[in-house]
Amino acid sequence: MTARRAASSVLSRCLLARSSSSSAAAAAASSPASKSALHGAGDGTLLRRFGTAPAAAAAATEEPIQPAVEIKYTQLLINGNFVDAASGKTFPTMDPRTGEVIARVAEGDSEDIDRAVAAARRAFDEGPWPRMTAYERCRVLLRFADLIEQHADEIAALETWDNGKTLAQSAGAEVPMLARCMRYYAGWADKIHGLVVPADGAHHAQVLHEPVGVAGQIIPWNFPLLMFAWKVGPALACGNTVVLKTAEQTPLSALYVASLLHEAGLPDGVLNVVSGFGPTAGAALCSHMGVDKLAFTGSTGTGQIVLELAARSNLKPVTLELGGKSPFIVMDDADVDQAVELAHHAVFFNQGQCCCAGSRTFVHERVYDEFVEKSKARAMKRVVGDPFRNGVEQGPQIDEEQFKKILRYVQSGVDSGATLLAGGDRAGNRGFYIQPTVFADAKDDMKIAREEIFGPVQTILKFSGVEEVIRRANASQYGLAAGVFTRSLDAANTLSRALRVGTVWVNCYDVFDAGIPFGGYKMSGVGREKGVYALRNYLQTKAVVTPIRDAAWL
Repeated sequence: MTARRAASSVLSRCLLARSSSSSAAAAAASSPASKSALHGAGDGTLLRRFGTAPAAAAAATEEPIQPAVEIKYTQLLINGNFVDAASGKTFPTMDPRTGEVIARVAEGDSEDIDRAVAAARRAFDEGPWPRMTAYERCRVLLRFADLIEQHADEIAALETWDNGKTLAQSAGAEVPMLARCMRYYAGWADKIHGLVVPADGAHHAQVLHEPVGVAGQIIPWNFPLLMFAWKVGPALACGNTVVLKTAEQTPLSALYVASLLHEAGLPDGVLNVVSGFGPTAGAALCSHMGVDKLAFTGSTGTGQIVLELAARSNLKPVTLELGGKSPFIVMDDADVDQAVELAHHAVFFNQGQCCCAGSRTFVHERVYDEFVEKSKARAMKRVVGDPFRNGVEQGPQIDEEQFKKILRYVQSGVDSGATLLAGGDRAGNRGFYIQPTVFADAKDDMKIAREEIFGPVQTILKFSGVEEVIRRANASQYGLAAGVFTRSLDAANTLSRALRVGTVWVNCYDVFDAGIPFGGYKMSGVGREKGVYALRNYLQTKAVVTPIRDAAWL
Protein backbone atom coordinates (compact mmCIF):
# COMPACT_ATOMS: atom_id res chain seq x y z
CA MET A 1 0.00 0.00 0.00
CA THR A 2 1.36 3.42 -0.87
CA ALA A 3 0.49 6.75 0.67
CA ARG A 4 -0.91 7.89 -2.69
CA ARG A 5 -3.79 5.43 -2.42
CA ALA A 6 -6.93 6.30 -0.52
CA ALA A 7 -6.12 6.04 3.17
CA SER A 8 -9.66 6.10 4.48
CA SER A 9 -9.08 3.32 7.00
CA VAL A 10 -5.54 2.18 6.33
CA LEU A 11 -4.84 1.65 10.01
CA SER A 12 -7.96 -0.41 10.62
CA ARG A 13 -7.37 -2.48 7.49
CA CYS A 14 -3.78 -3.16 8.57
CA LEU A 15 -4.96 -4.39 11.96
CA LEU A 16 -7.78 -6.58 10.74
CA ALA A 17 -5.71 -8.10 7.96
CA ARG A 18 -3.28 -9.51 10.51
CA SER A 19 -5.97 -11.31 12.50
CA SER A 20 -6.47 -13.92 9.80
CA SER A 21 -2.83 -14.97 9.97
CA SER A 22 -2.65 -15.10 13.76
CA SER A 23 -4.47 -18.40 14.26
CA ALA A 24 -1.89 -20.50 12.42
CA ALA A 25 0.96 -18.81 14.26
CA ALA A 26 -0.83 -19.38 17.55
CA ALA A 27 -1.29 -23.06 16.82
CA ALA A 28 2.39 -23.49 16.01
CA ALA A 29 3.35 -21.70 19.19
CA SER A 30 1.19 -23.93 21.42
CA SER A 31 3.50 -26.93 21.18
CA PRO A 32 4.75 -28.55 24.41
CA ALA A 33 8.15 -26.93 23.95
CA SER A 34 6.57 -23.53 23.65
CA LYS A 35 4.47 -24.09 26.76
CA SER A 36 7.55 -25.13 28.66
CA ALA A 37 9.28 -21.93 27.71
CA LEU A 38 6.22 -19.96 28.76
CA HIS A 39 6.31 -21.29 32.28
CA GLY A 40 9.73 -19.72 32.71
CA ALA A 41 8.18 -16.25 32.58
CA GLY A 42 7.81 -14.43 35.88
CA ASP A 43 6.65 -16.67 38.72
CA GLY A 44 4.35 -18.54 36.33
CA THR A 45 1.44 -18.59 38.82
CA LEU A 46 -1.13 -16.91 36.59
CA LEU A 47 0.18 -18.78 33.54
CA ARG A 48 -0.26 -22.18 35.14
CA ARG A 49 -3.66 -21.19 36.49
CA PHE A 50 -5.14 -20.09 33.20
CA GLY A 51 -2.84 -21.62 30.58
CA THR A 52 -3.41 -18.46 28.56
CA ALA A 53 -2.00 -17.16 25.34
CA PRO A 54 0.47 -19.93 24.44
CA ALA A 55 1.42 -17.94 21.35
CA ALA A 56 2.08 -14.95 23.54
CA ALA A 57 5.24 -16.44 24.97
CA ALA A 58 6.81 -18.63 22.33
CA ALA A 59 7.69 -15.82 19.96
CA ALA A 60 8.76 -13.62 22.86
CA THR A 61 11.48 -16.11 23.83
CA GLU A 62 13.05 -16.31 20.37
CA GLU A 63 16.29 -14.55 19.53
CA PRO A 64 15.49 -11.02 18.30
CA ILE A 65 15.94 -10.21 14.63
CA GLN A 66 18.64 -7.64 13.91
CA PRO A 67 17.01 -4.75 11.99
CA ALA A 68 18.58 -3.97 8.62
CA VAL A 69 18.81 -0.23 9.18
CA GLU A 70 21.68 2.07 10.05
CA ILE A 71 21.38 4.57 12.91
CA LYS A 72 22.46 7.75 11.12
CA TYR A 73 21.16 10.57 13.31
CA THR A 74 21.61 10.79 17.07
CA GLN A 75 22.48 14.47 17.52
CA LEU A 76 20.23 17.49 17.95
CA LEU A 77 19.01 19.26 14.83
CA ILE A 78 19.49 23.00 15.30
CA ASN A 79 19.55 25.60 12.53
CA GLY A 80 19.84 22.97 9.82
CA ASN A 81 22.81 21.14 11.38
CA PHE A 82 23.12 18.02 13.50
CA VAL A 83 25.06 19.06 16.60
CA ASP A 84 25.98 17.71 20.01
CA ALA A 85 24.20 18.91 23.12
CA ALA A 86 25.81 21.96 24.69
CA SER A 87 26.59 19.88 27.78
CA GLY A 88 28.04 17.03 25.73
CA LYS A 89 25.67 14.64 27.49
CA THR A 90 24.02 11.67 25.83
CA PHE A 91 21.39 9.18 26.95
CA PRO A 92 20.56 5.65 25.76
CA THR A 93 17.55 4.79 23.65
CA MET A 94 16.59 1.21 24.34
CA ASP A 95 15.34 -1.79 22.37
CA PRO A 96 12.12 -2.80 24.19
CA ARG A 97 12.50 -6.35 22.88
CA THR A 98 15.59 -6.86 25.01
CA GLY A 99 16.14 -3.84 27.24
CA GLU A 100 19.49 -3.32 25.52
CA VAL A 101 20.87 -0.05 24.15
CA ILE A 102 20.24 0.73 20.49
CA ALA A 103 22.23 3.96 20.44
CA ARG A 104 23.21 6.91 22.56
CA VAL A 105 21.45 10.15 21.67
CA ALA A 106 22.38 13.76 22.44
CA GLU A 107 20.63 14.91 25.62
CA GLY A 108 19.29 18.41 25.11
CA ASP A 109 18.50 20.70 28.03
CA SER A 110 17.57 24.35 28.57
CA GLU A 111 20.66 25.70 26.83
CA ASP A 112 19.89 23.65 23.75
CA ILE A 113 16.27 24.79 23.81
CA ASP A 114 17.59 28.38 23.88
CA ARG A 115 19.72 27.66 20.81
CA ALA A 116 16.84 25.98 18.98
CA VAL A 117 14.35 28.75 19.77
CA ALA A 118 16.86 31.40 18.66
CA ALA A 119 17.33 29.57 15.36
CA ALA A 120 13.57 29.25 14.88
CA ARG A 121 13.06 32.93 15.72
CA ARG A 122 15.65 34.05 13.19
CA ALA A 123 14.15 31.77 10.56
CA PHE A 124 10.73 33.27 11.18
CA ASP A 125 11.71 36.95 11.56
CA GLU A 126 14.40 37.06 8.88
CA GLY A 127 14.30 33.83 6.87
CA PRO A 128 12.53 32.88 3.66
CA TRP A 129 9.96 30.37 4.95
CA PRO A 130 7.10 32.71 5.92
CA ARG A 131 7.99 35.00 3.01
CA MET A 132 8.02 32.49 0.20
CA THR A 133 4.79 31.90 -1.63
CA ALA A 134 2.37 29.40 -0.15
CA TYR A 135 2.75 27.31 -3.30
CA GLU A 136 6.51 27.09 -2.75
CA ARG A 137 5.89 25.85 0.80
CA CYS A 138 3.43 23.35 -0.64
CA ARG A 139 6.08 22.00 -3.04
CA VAL A 140 8.62 21.49 -0.22
CA LEU A 141 6.09 19.45 1.78
CA LEU A 142 5.18 17.41 -1.30
CA ARG A 143 8.85 16.64 -1.97
CA PHE A 144 9.13 15.58 1.67
CA ALA A 145 6.23 13.15 1.25
CA ASP A 146 7.96 11.67 -1.82
CA LEU A 147 11.16 11.18 0.17
CA ILE A 148 9.23 9.46 2.95
CA GLU A 149 8.00 6.90 0.47
CA GLN A 150 11.45 6.45 -1.02
CA HIS A 151 12.90 5.72 2.44
CA ALA A 152 9.86 3.89 3.80
CA ASP A 153 11.73 0.70 4.71
CA GLU A 154 14.35 2.51 6.81
CA ILE A 155 11.75 4.69 8.54
CA ALA A 156 9.52 1.74 9.40
CA ALA A 157 12.44 -0.29 10.75
CA LEU A 158 13.57 2.56 12.99
CA GLU A 159 10.05 3.05 14.32
CA THR A 160 9.64 -0.63 15.16
CA TRP A 161 13.13 -0.98 16.65
CA ASP A 162 12.84 2.06 18.90
CA ASN A 163 9.17 1.67 19.84
CA GLY A 164 8.35 -2.05 19.73
CA LYS A 165 5.27 -1.85 17.50
CA THR A 166 5.02 -4.45 14.77
CA LEU A 167 6.79 -3.86 11.48
CA ALA A 168 3.52 -4.67 9.73
CA GLN A 169 1.95 -1.71 11.52
CA SER A 170 4.88 0.65 10.95
CA ALA A 171 5.36 -0.21 7.29
CA GLY A 172 1.79 -1.00 6.32
CA ALA A 173 0.00 1.85 8.08
CA GLU A 174 2.03 4.48 9.87
CA VAL A 175 4.65 5.38 7.27
CA PRO A 176 1.95 5.68 4.57
CA MET A 177 -0.13 7.80 6.94
CA LEU A 178 2.88 10.05 7.62
CA ALA A 179 3.24 10.71 3.88
CA ARG A 180 -0.51 11.13 3.45
CA CYS A 181 -0.74 13.67 6.26
CA MET A 182 2.13 15.73 4.89
CA ARG A 183 0.49 15.77 1.45
CA TYR A 184 -2.79 16.79 3.05
CA TYR A 185 -1.22 19.84 4.67
CA ALA A 186 0.84 20.60 1.59
CA GLY A 187 -2.49 20.94 -0.16
CA TRP A 188 -3.71 23.40 2.45
CA ALA A 189 -0.67 25.67 2.26
CA ASP A 190 -1.98 27.81 -0.63
CA LYS A 191 -5.62 27.68 0.45
CA ILE A 192 -5.33 29.58 3.71
CA HIS A 193 -6.98 32.93 3.16
CA GLY A 194 -8.75 35.72 4.99
CA LEU A 195 -12.04 37.54 4.60
CA VAL A 196 -13.41 40.92 3.62
CA VAL A 197 -16.05 42.00 6.11
CA PRO A 198 -18.78 44.52 5.21
CA ALA A 199 -18.47 47.52 7.52
CA ASP A 200 -21.32 49.72 8.76
CA GLY A 201 -19.61 52.84 7.42
CA ALA A 202 -17.13 53.89 4.77
CA HIS A 203 -14.40 51.48 5.76
CA HIS A 204 -12.66 48.54 4.14
CA ALA A 205 -12.36 45.75 6.73
CA GLN A 206 -10.28 42.70 6.01
CA VAL A 207 -9.41 39.72 8.19
CA LEU A 208 -5.92 38.24 7.80
CA HIS A 209 -4.80 34.80 8.95
CA GLU A 210 -1.11 35.03 9.82
CA PRO A 211 1.38 32.44 11.05
CA VAL A 212 1.66 32.54 14.82
CA GLY A 213 5.50 32.48 14.84
CA VAL A 214 7.66 29.97 16.70
CA ALA A 215 5.74 26.82 17.65
CA GLY A 216 7.00 24.56 20.41
CA GLN A 217 5.85 20.97 20.01
CA ILE A 218 6.24 17.94 22.27
CA ILE A 219 5.42 14.52 20.88
CA PRO A 220 4.91 11.20 22.72
CA TRP A 221 6.56 7.81 22.42
CA ASN A 222 3.58 5.71 21.36
CA PHE A 223 3.20 7.16 17.82
CA PRO A 224 6.36 9.17 17.07
CA LEU A 225 5.88 9.34 13.29
CA LEU A 226 2.17 10.12 13.29
CA MET A 227 2.52 12.79 15.98
CA PHE A 228 5.37 14.34 14.02
CA ALA A 229 3.01 14.62 11.03
CA TRP A 230 0.02 15.85 13.02
CA LYS A 231 2.03 18.67 14.54
CA VAL A 232 4.76 19.62 12.08
CA GLY A 233 2.50 19.38 9.01
CA PRO A 234 -0.04 22.10 9.85
CA ALA A 235 2.55 24.32 11.55
CA LEU A 236 4.76 24.43 8.46
CA ALA A 237 1.85 24.75 6.04
CA CYS A 238 0.81 27.91 7.85
CA GLY A 239 4.32 29.40 7.55
CA ASN A 240 5.53 28.91 11.13
CA THR A 241 8.86 27.69 12.41
CA VAL A 242 9.13 24.81 14.89
CA VAL A 243 11.09 23.54 17.87
CA LEU A 244 10.14 19.89 18.34
CA LYS A 245 11.00 17.89 21.45
CA THR A 246 10.88 14.15 20.95
CA ALA A 247 10.06 11.62 23.65
CA GLU A 248 13.24 10.36 25.28
CA GLN A 249 12.11 6.76 24.67
CA THR A 250 11.77 7.17 20.87
CA PRO A 251 13.98 9.88 19.34
CA LEU A 252 15.29 8.04 16.28
CA SER A 253 12.51 8.17 13.67
CA ALA A 254 11.81 11.89 14.14
CA LEU A 255 15.49 12.74 13.64
CA TYR A 256 15.59 10.62 10.49
CA VAL A 257 12.51 12.15 8.85
CA ALA A 258 13.62 15.65 9.88
CA SER A 259 16.76 15.09 7.81
CA LEU A 260 14.56 14.18 4.84
CA LEU A 261 12.55 17.37 5.28
CA HIS A 262 15.74 19.40 4.90
CA GLU A 263 16.68 17.33 1.89
CA ALA A 264 13.31 18.36 0.42
CA GLY A 265 14.36 22.02 0.63
CA LEU A 266 13.27 23.23 4.05
CA PRO A 267 15.35 26.31 4.96
CA ASP A 268 17.70 26.14 7.94
CA GLY A 269 16.16 26.91 11.31
CA VAL A 270 12.56 26.25 10.26
CA LEU A 271 12.46 22.86 11.98
CA ASN A 272 14.66 22.18 15.01
CA VAL A 273 14.57 18.85 16.85
CA VAL A 274 15.78 18.49 20.44
CA SER A 275 15.92 15.10 22.14
CA GLY A 276 15.80 15.17 25.90
CA PHE A 277 13.77 14.73 29.05
CA GLY A 278 10.58 16.41 30.17
CA PRO A 279 11.78 18.11 33.37
CA THR A 280 14.72 19.71 31.53
CA ALA A 281 14.21 20.20 27.79
CA GLY A 282 10.42 19.92 27.92
CA ALA A 283 9.98 22.37 30.78
CA ALA A 284 12.40 24.82 29.16
CA LEU A 285 10.40 24.76 25.93
CA CYS A 286 7.07 25.26 27.72
CA SER A 287 8.44 28.18 29.75
CA HIS A 288 10.39 29.87 26.97
CA MET A 289 9.47 33.50 26.38
CA GLY A 290 10.49 33.21 22.74
CA VAL A 291 7.92 30.50 21.95
CA ASP A 292 4.60 31.77 20.59
CA LYS A 293 2.56 28.55 20.64
CA LEU A 294 2.71 25.13 22.32
CA ALA A 295 1.30 21.78 21.25
CA PHE A 296 1.61 18.72 23.47
CA THR A 297 0.49 15.10 23.25
CA GLY A 298 0.88 12.92 26.32
CA SER A 299 -0.62 12.15 29.69
CA THR A 300 -3.23 14.34 31.34
CA GLY A 301 -1.00 14.94 34.36
CA THR A 302 1.87 16.19 32.22
CA GLY A 303 -0.56 18.24 30.14
CA GLN A 304 -1.60 20.13 33.26
CA ILE A 305 2.05 20.98 33.92
CA VAL A 306 2.52 22.14 30.30
CA LEU A 307 -0.52 24.39 30.58
CA GLU A 308 0.71 25.87 33.87
CA LEU A 309 4.21 26.57 32.53
CA ALA A 310 2.76 28.24 29.44
CA ALA A 311 0.52 30.44 31.58
CA ARG A 312 3.30 31.40 33.99
CA SER A 313 5.62 32.48 31.16
CA ASN A 314 4.07 34.47 28.31
CA LEU A 315 0.50 33.11 28.19
CA LYS A 316 1.28 31.26 24.98
CA PRO A 317 -1.74 29.36 23.61
CA VAL A 318 -1.63 25.60 24.11
CA THR A 319 -3.13 22.66 22.23
CA LEU A 320 -3.35 19.49 24.33
CA GLU A 321 -4.15 15.94 23.22
CA LEU A 322 -4.18 13.92 26.41
CA GLY A 323 -5.32 10.67 27.97
CA GLY A 324 -8.49 8.66 27.66
CA LYS A 325 -10.52 5.78 29.02
CA SER A 326 -12.69 5.23 26.00
CA PRO A 327 -15.89 3.18 26.14
CA PHE A 328 -16.57 0.54 23.49
CA ILE A 329 -20.30 -0.21 23.59
CA VAL A 330 -21.70 -3.47 22.24
CA MET A 331 -25.48 -3.45 21.86
CA ASP A 332 -27.70 -6.52 22.10
CA ASP A 333 -28.33 -6.62 18.34
CA ALA A 334 -24.64 -6.89 17.49
CA ASP A 335 -23.04 -9.68 15.52
CA VAL A 336 -21.03 -11.01 18.46
CA ASP A 337 -18.17 -12.47 16.44
CA GLN A 338 -17.60 -9.18 14.63
CA ALA A 339 -17.99 -7.20 17.85
CA VAL A 340 -15.42 -9.37 19.63
CA GLU A 341 -12.86 -8.87 16.87
CA LEU A 342 -13.34 -5.11 16.67
CA ALA A 343 -13.33 -4.67 20.46
CA HIS A 344 -10.16 -6.77 20.62
CA HIS A 345 -8.35 -4.48 18.20
CA ALA A 346 -9.80 -1.37 19.85
CA VAL A 347 -7.96 -2.15 23.06
CA PHE A 348 -4.94 -4.28 22.06
CA PHE A 349 -3.80 -2.20 19.09
CA ASN A 350 -0.26 -0.83 19.53
CA GLN A 351 0.24 -3.03 22.62
CA GLY A 352 -2.64 -1.12 24.24
CA GLN A 353 -0.47 2.00 24.25
CA CYS A 354 -3.04 4.21 22.59
CA CYS A 355 -4.72 7.26 24.13
CA CYS A 356 -8.06 6.39 22.53
CA ALA A 357 -7.94 2.65 23.26
CA GLY A 358 -11.41 1.20 23.79
CA SER A 359 -10.40 -0.01 27.21
CA ARG A 360 -13.86 0.02 28.84
CA THR A 361 -15.81 -2.64 26.95
CA PHE A 362 -19.51 -2.24 27.81
CA VAL A 363 -21.54 -5.26 26.67
CA HIS A 364 -25.31 -5.65 26.79
CA GLU A 365 -26.44 -8.31 29.26
CA ARG A 366 -28.22 -10.32 26.54
CA VAL A 367 -24.96 -11.05 24.70
CA TYR A 368 -22.55 -10.62 27.63
CA ASP A 369 -21.73 -14.26 28.37
CA GLU A 370 -21.11 -15.16 24.73
CA PHE A 371 -19.00 -12.04 24.22
CA VAL A 372 -16.89 -12.74 27.30
CA GLU A 373 -16.09 -16.33 26.31
CA LYS A 374 -15.19 -15.37 22.74
CA SER A 375 -13.08 -12.40 23.92
CA LYS A 376 -11.13 -14.74 26.17
CA ALA A 377 -10.54 -17.13 23.27
CA ARG A 378 -9.44 -14.31 20.96
CA ALA A 379 -6.96 -12.96 23.50
CA MET A 380 -5.47 -16.41 23.99
CA LYS A 381 -4.83 -16.66 20.25
CA ARG A 382 -3.14 -13.26 19.99
CA VAL A 383 0.48 -13.70 18.87
CA VAL A 384 3.00 -11.80 20.99
CA GLY A 385 6.64 -11.65 20.01
CA ASP A 386 9.42 -9.94 18.12
CA PRO A 387 7.67 -7.19 16.15
CA PHE A 388 9.99 -7.79 13.19
CA ARG A 389 8.61 -11.32 12.70
CA ASN A 390 5.78 -12.07 10.28
CA GLY A 391 2.50 -13.00 11.91
CA VAL A 392 3.22 -11.26 15.22
CA GLU A 393 0.31 -9.10 16.38
CA GLN A 394 1.78 -7.59 19.54
CA GLY A 395 5.27 -6.46 20.40
CA PRO A 396 6.75 -5.39 23.74
CA GLN A 397 5.69 -2.46 25.89
CA ILE A 398 7.84 0.64 25.51
CA ASP A 399 10.05 0.25 28.58
CA GLU A 400 10.40 -1.28 32.02
CA GLU A 401 8.52 1.53 33.75
CA GLN A 402 5.43 1.06 31.59
CA PHE A 403 5.77 -2.72 31.82
CA LYS A 404 5.69 -2.64 35.62
CA LYS A 405 2.88 -0.09 35.71
CA ILE A 406 0.64 -2.32 33.59
CA LEU A 407 1.30 -5.37 35.78
CA ARG A 408 0.40 -3.29 38.87
CA TYR A 409 -2.94 -2.49 37.25
CA VAL A 410 -3.47 -6.17 36.50
CA GLN A 411 -2.84 -7.02 40.14
CA SER A 412 -5.25 -4.25 41.15
CA GLY A 413 -7.93 -5.84 38.99
CA VAL A 414 -7.40 -9.21 40.66
CA ASP A 415 -7.39 -7.66 44.14
CA SER A 416 -10.59 -5.69 43.49
CA GLY A 417 -12.53 -8.82 42.53
CA ALA A 418 -12.68 -8.68 38.75
CA THR A 419 -12.49 -12.07 37.02
CA LEU A 420 -9.17 -12.59 35.25
CA LEU A 421 -9.98 -14.68 32.19
CA ALA A 422 -6.76 -14.48 30.19
CA GLY A 423 -3.22 -13.24 30.52
CA GLY A 424 -2.17 -11.33 33.58
CA ASP A 425 1.60 -11.83 33.46
CA ARG A 426 4.67 -11.19 31.37
CA ALA A 427 5.24 -13.13 28.17
CA GLY A 428 8.65 -14.70 27.76
CA ASN A 429 11.62 -14.00 29.98
CA ARG A 430 13.30 -11.15 28.11
CA GLY A 431 12.22 -7.66 27.18
CA PHE A 432 8.96 -5.98 28.11
CA TYR A 433 6.32 -8.32 26.69
CA ILE A 434 2.96 -8.71 28.44
CA GLN A 435 0.28 -11.30 27.74
CA PRO A 436 -3.02 -10.02 26.31
CA THR A 437 -5.14 -9.72 29.43
CA VAL A 438 -8.94 -9.88 29.76
CA PHE A 439 -11.01 -9.07 32.84
CA ALA A 440 -14.75 -9.76 33.15
CA ASP A 441 -17.26 -8.86 35.87
CA ALA A 442 -15.61 -5.48 36.34
CA LYS A 443 -17.31 -2.63 38.20
CA ASP A 444 -17.20 1.05 37.36
CA ASP A 445 -15.39 2.00 40.58
CA MET A 446 -12.46 -0.36 40.01
CA LYS A 447 -9.14 1.22 39.04
CA ILE A 448 -8.97 -0.92 35.89
CA ALA A 449 -12.29 0.63 34.79
CA ARG A 450 -11.44 4.21 35.77
CA GLU A 451 -7.77 4.86 35.09
CA GLU A 452 -5.78 4.83 31.87
CA ILE A 453 -3.71 1.63 31.91
CA PHE A 454 -1.99 2.17 28.55
CA GLY A 455 -1.42 -1.51 28.05
CA PRO A 456 -2.93 -4.74 26.65
CA VAL A 457 -5.71 -5.05 29.23
CA GLN A 458 -9.39 -5.40 28.30
CA THR A 459 -11.95 -4.62 30.99
CA ILE A 460 -15.45 -5.96 30.22
CA LEU A 461 -18.50 -4.49 31.97
CA LYS A 462 -22.19 -5.48 31.71
CA PHE A 463 -25.08 -3.08 31.06
CA SER A 464 -28.83 -3.48 30.54
CA GLY A 465 -30.07 -0.38 28.70
CA VAL A 466 -29.15 2.63 26.56
CA GLU A 467 -29.73 5.31 29.19
CA GLU A 468 -27.69 3.34 31.71
CA VAL A 469 -24.70 2.87 29.41
CA ILE A 470 -24.73 6.55 28.38
CA ARG A 471 -24.64 7.59 32.03
CA ARG A 472 -21.86 5.16 32.90
CA ALA A 473 -19.79 5.84 29.78
CA ASN A 474 -19.89 9.59 30.46
CA ALA A 475 -19.02 9.16 34.15
CA SER A 476 -15.31 9.64 33.47
CA GLN A 477 -12.85 12.49 33.70
CA TYR A 478 -11.87 11.64 30.13
CA GLY A 479 -13.69 12.25 26.86
CA LEU A 480 -11.38 11.36 24.00
CA ALA A 481 -13.19 8.70 21.97
CA ALA A 482 -15.80 5.96 21.97
CA GLY A 483 -16.88 2.98 19.91
CA VAL A 484 -20.44 1.87 19.23
CA PHE A 485 -21.28 -1.54 17.74
CA THR A 486 -24.91 -1.97 16.68
CA ARG A 487 -27.16 -2.76 13.73
CA SER A 488 -29.64 -0.09 14.79
CA LEU A 489 -29.37 3.33 13.18
CA ASP A 490 -31.47 4.79 15.99
CA ALA A 491 -29.13 3.38 18.65
CA ALA A 492 -26.08 4.63 16.74
CA ASN A 493 -27.54 8.12 16.44
CA THR A 494 -28.63 8.25 20.07
CA LEU A 495 -25.29 7.09 21.42
CA SER A 496 -23.09 9.13 19.09
CA ARG A 497 -24.84 12.33 20.14
CA ALA A 498 -25.05 11.53 23.83
CA LEU A 499 -21.46 10.43 24.42
CA ARG A 500 -19.30 13.35 25.54
CA VAL A 501 -16.20 12.53 23.53
CA GLY A 502 -14.30 14.01 20.61
CA THR A 503 -14.63 11.00 18.27
CA VAL A 504 -17.29 8.29 18.02
CA TRP A 505 -16.53 5.33 15.77
CA VAL A 506 -19.69 3.45 14.79
CA ASN A 507 -19.07 -0.17 13.72
CA CYS A 508 -15.41 0.65 13.17
CA TYR A 509 -12.48 1.86 15.28
CA ASP A 510 -9.16 3.68 14.92
CA VAL A 511 -9.94 5.32 11.59
CA PHE A 512 -7.49 8.26 11.43
CA ASP A 513 -7.87 10.00 8.09
CA ALA A 514 -5.78 13.15 7.73
CA GLY A 515 -8.92 15.26 7.31
CA ILE A 516 -10.78 13.94 10.37
CA PRO A 517 -10.28 16.15 13.47
CA PHE A 518 -9.04 14.44 16.62
CA GLY A 519 -9.14 15.66 20.21
CA GLY A 520 -11.08 15.34 23.42
CA TYR A 521 -13.64 16.67 25.84
CA LYS A 522 -12.98 17.26 29.53
CA MET A 523 -9.53 16.18 30.73
CA SER A 524 -8.67 14.54 27.41
CA GLY A 525 -7.40 17.80 26.02
CA VAL A 526 -7.88 21.25 24.53
CA GLY A 527 -8.30 21.88 20.80
CA ARG A 528 -8.18 19.56 17.82
CA GLU A 529 -5.49 18.05 15.64
CA LYS A 530 -5.76 16.99 11.99
CA GLY A 531 -8.07 18.33 9.36
CA VAL A 532 -8.75 21.99 8.76
CA TYR A 533 -9.16 22.43 12.53
CA ALA A 534 -5.44 21.94 13.16
CA LEU A 535 -4.63 24.96 10.98
CA ARG A 536 -6.42 27.18 13.49
CA ASN A 537 -3.84 26.18 16.11
CA TYR A 538 -1.05 27.82 14.10
CA LEU A 539 -2.69 31.00 12.82
CA GLN A 540 -3.31 34.41 14.31
CA THR A 541 -6.39 36.38 13.26
CA LYS A 542 -5.83 40.05 12.51
CA ALA A 543 -8.40 42.68 11.50
CA VAL A 544 -7.21 45.52 9.26
CA VAL A 545 -9.54 48.50 8.82
CA THR A 546 -8.94 51.44 6.47
CA PRO A 547 -11.20 54.33 5.45
CA ILE A 548 -12.68 54.46 1.97
CA ARG A 549 -12.99 57.82 0.15
CA ASP A 550 -15.60 58.40 -2.51
CA ALA A 551 -16.48 54.70 -2.65
CA ALA A 552 -18.48 53.50 -5.64
CA TRP A 553 -20.10 50.94 -3.33
CA LEU A 554 -19.90 49.73 0.24
